[in-house]
Amino acid sequence: MASYSHNEKSKLPPKIKPLDVSVINKIAAGEIIVAPANALKELLENSIDAGSTSIDIVVKDGGLKLLQITDNGHGINREDLGILCERFTTSKISSFEDLTKIATYGFRGEALASISHIAHLTVTTRSKESDCAWRATYLDGKLVPARGGTTADPRPVAGRIGTQILVEDLFLNVPSRLRAFRSASDEYNRIADVVGRYAIHSEGIAFTCKKHGEAHHSLITTAQASTVDRIRTVYGAAIANELVKINVAEDKRLGLVGASGYVTNANFNAKKSYQPVLFINHRAVTCDPLKRALSQLYSAFLAKGGHSFTYLSLLIAPDKLDVNVHPTKREVRFLNEDDIIQRVCESVQHALGEVDTSRVFKTQSVLMAKPVDSPSPLSNAQKRTYEYNMVRTDAKERKITTMFRNPSSKSTSGVGTMNRVSHSPSDSPVPDDDELRINADIETAVDDQYEIVERARVNIRLHSVKQLREEVRQDLHKGLTDIFANHIFVGIVDENKRLAAIQCDVKLYLVDYAAVSYELFYQIGLSDFGNFGVIQLSPALSIRRLLKLAVADTDQMNNDQEIEICRIADQMITMRAMLLEYFSLDITAEGDIRSIPLLLKGYTPSVAKLPMLLYRLGRNVNWTNEKECFSTLLRELAIFYVPESLPIPAPVPLDVRVSSQRATSEDTDTLQPLDKRRSELKDEIEKCIFPTIRRRLLATKKLLGNVIEVAALPGLYKIFERC
Repeated sequence: MASYSHNEKSKLPPKIKPLDVSVINKIAAGEIIVAPANALKELLENSIDAGSTSIDIVVKDGGLKLLQITDNGHGINREDLGILCERFTTSKISSFEDLTKIATYGFRGEALASISHIAHLTVTTRSKESDCAWRATYLDGKLVPARGGTTADPRPVAGRIGTQILVEDLFLNVPSRLRAFRSASDEYNRIADVVGRYAIHSEGIAFTCKKHGEAHHSLITTAQASTVDRIRTVYGAAIANELVKINVAEDKRLGLVGASGYVTNANFNAKKSYQPVLFINHRAVTCDPLKRALSQLYSAFLAKGGHSFTYLSLLIAPDKLDVNVHPTKREVRFLNEDDIIQRVCESVQHALGEVDTSRVFKTQSVLMAKPVDSPSPLSNAQKRTYEYNMVRTDAKERKITTMFRNPSSKSTSGVGTMNRVSHSPSDSPVPDDDELRINADIETAVDDQYEIVERARVNIRLHSVKQLREEVRQDLHKGLTDIFANHIFVGIVDENKRLAAIQCDVKLYLVDYAAVSYELFYQIGLSDFGNFGVIQLSPALSIRRLLKLAVADTDQMNNDQEIEICRIADQMITMRAMLLEYFSLDITAEGDIRSIPLLLKGYTPSVAKLPMLLYRLGRNVNWTNEKECFSTLLRELAIFYVPESLPIPAPVPLDVRVSSQRATSEDTDTLQPLDKRRSELKDEIEKCIFPTIRRRLLATKKLLGNVIEVAALPGLYKIFERC
């Protein structure tokens, strides 16, 4: 038998031997669970695979001390808990060929096994068929007794359908990995980023995420929230306001089933870079070639150093996709990668070219699903608008003219004044003597003072009114509402077309104030239903005489005129108790109207429109259905309150203009009726209507076509940079 010296033995090759199973498992766990965010990602994907519609996440010390995820999915069967945390146990595949048609997140059965080797793992689950929930504790892939428990078997507990996984003391037996983490806040931010990405992509699923012990969640999305709303919640309104939808058609030759998503337009130019939110076959992955291609594409649209935001969801034929190339499933490989990336970039470029109309000096409509919004709950940094970035003035400043009183108003006992309104001769045909008398009666019937009466507010509990209010809330456009809530009134642009300019932040908008005030007064009618103020008409006016004037104004003189007038008058007399109780329309049994509702203190509608209001109430209101009756009646009141369109003033010689201005500054009563009304209406729009719009309006989607963005300071900067 040969013998070797010590030096000779050291030159021999080392003997190969199998590793201990515990070492193998810890090595595998270290490859899959790199950080708490990786553990959370694996658990999150399991919850989504379970068909959950609600997922709640609680984190302590950045996930190192505690990581808990609770869902309402289909749960885990009691008999499967014994092998739940063993390696390569899965319900997703049964053969290697199944990997070519995998349609779920998890498939290898390594996540829970890896976590159990580096942390204390507790699973509480209940399926539909189970009468109670079952709780099991795992360590090193095996069932172990709970702390203080006597048996390792799953134990029955109370619980709802779904699964709760509790991970405690992550990396407890890997101290070197534990020391590598910088701070708990950094790890929590990474967890929040993962949750935010899946929240954006997973429509129909509600997500919450918070730190352990805190009452407030740092992220909340509802199951009904749209993709744009989810992006707004996670990344903030600055991004959500400038999103453009992307759609890529199917291409069977490339294996591309389709692609969709949202990218920011050229008006968004962030100083920090955003990692693209990319999903391929609903799996969150990274793709450096696509990232580089998009960055190069945006360089043609953005200023140097600017960055964009991208969310894309690609669907690729499973047989052309390899999902099993990375331990954490962070990367995937697919065929025809360059061609598919080119198709996506072409779609993005086409969408940006259509939206970026400011480069060719065209007006651009409001494109937001909701513009100015609250900052992202995942970020404490709020964007500040500095003074040198403002177009005209600081949004918090008042114009000095708003502090002046209307010179045409008469002082009263400190309560306020109601301006008298004149009827413009150009608004209707030349009146006859009877019409002139009625118009004079209307103008003199309005009391020009306010009186405060002691009347308790009536709490309206009508189901129909609640439904109408809910319809307004359902139609809310939050972005447009925020524009009006934070706007500064710039001025009236066209009194005939009823256009006004407003500023919000660094953007200038052109607003159809007739359409906006119509919606405002309808909403005031709903919110103050049954509690309107009163405009007293003294003396009372005959409804039949007013209706006769309205019929004459509409050129509907015919043989049935008197019958129509009597029908409308009788209808309103019949409904006078309801009209008085809910709408402050006081009508006597003889058919005289003594008051009309006051919707907004400080603003008086053109009472010359009163005949047409009564006529339209008789013709358009559905008196047989409660909800339709209230809705149509409030709509007609809103039309009555909309500021009237004034004719364009004829050019005036300079000497006459100077004398007119001097007369305006000295004595408003010397002006012509139309000029006087123009001056009064301008003050009322600026000092009363638009401040009320700022405070009370819930802008609905139908107003989107009535607000146009005409200028933006960043866009102008970009134009002149290229000149």
